[in-house]
Amino acid sequence: MAHIIGSISTSHVPAIGGALARQKQQDPYWKPFFDAYGKAREWLGRERPDVVVILHNDHGLNFFLDKMPTFAVGAADAYKNADEGWGIPPLAAARGCVDLSWHIVETLVEDEFDITTCQEALIDHSVSLPLALLWPEGKDAGEWPVEIVPVCINTVLAPYPSAARCYRLGQSLRRAIESWDDDRRVLVVASGGLSHQLDGERAGFINKPFDLQFMESMVSDPTWVTRYSNDELVELTGTQGIELLMWVAARGVLDDTPVRQHHAHYHVPISNTATGLLVLEPA
Repeated sequence: MAHIIGSISTSHVPAIGGALARQKQQDPYWKPFFDAYGKAREWLGRERPDVVVILHNDHGLNFFLDKMPTFAVGAADAYKNADEGWGIPPLAAARGCVDLSWHIVETLVEDEFDITTCQEALIDHSVSLPLALLWPEGKDAGEWPVEIVPVCINTVLAPYPSAARCYRLGQSLRRAIESWDDDRRVLVVASGGLSHQLDGERAGFINKPFDLQFMESMVSDPTWVTRYSNDELVELTGTQGIELLMWVAARGVLDDTPVRQHHAHYHVPISNTATGLLVLEPA
């Protein structure tokens, strides 16, 4: 049986990629953000995950407005990072864990989740940036030290899955991982959020009180956010703040386990976005 070591939830603002490419980690604007990942990397050094199940959203690289699955699971041998038009050099490709991918696909279908299975897929900043933040040595070497299973959740084109639905997705992922006939160590990563809106009348909107309450609830009351409809969450967090659904799904993976907060960090603004980092481990 595979072992779930915990979860890391993190923001994935595209500007982070530009800061990495230009080596701005010690720049006064960026330093508070990048310094926060040191404790997460120390924890990873002790826990040594083999596989990362990464919950993310696609920004038009694989799916566009004409075809947008609610949930999609990657089942490829490798995932190349494509140019996103920001002038950022593409990061290293990620190796896929195909055996776990198919086991997750089969388990989710058994649990009545209608998913899209992707035997070919590209990754954008929602996958590559968390890898670069957590394993910067992989960015420099051109190879990440873990295999990945990308699980995509639609937060781009309404209607979105509800927070309650995403939490149940996480519970199903837990069942899949724990029933996988392998002794490898699995980390769950949630990529997205927190409150931000990139356009429209509320461009630049950030809701710090809600963000902090949401982060606290991930430790003490993980179903707290499920009381809100998606319309309410967009009102509270901004159009793109709905990306917090990835955090909810990741917390669902740890549902049956008392958790301990190993590390948390919240910082604003990074490119008009509230950024969060949360490391949870079984208590």
